[in-house]
Amino acid sequence: MNIEDHARHSSPLTWFKSSYSSGEGGECVEFAAAPEAAHVRDSKVDQGPRLTFAPNAWTGFLASTAR
Repeated sequence: MNIEDHARHSSPLTWFKSSYSSGEGGECVEFAAAPEAAHVRDSKVDQGPRLTFAPNAWTGFLASTAR
């Protein structure tokens, strides 16, 4: 995982808000998939930093959090 500054990304990503995010604001995250990485950001700061995960790291994370 690493934290990247938005300005370094040249290709647009399609972001999706977490289904666990409420309409009340607060703790909301968004996800965007790309062939080379999975990106996560704070929905309130869309131009801010994002977490970037290698695909295998993201898959492992999802597997470990599955109910």
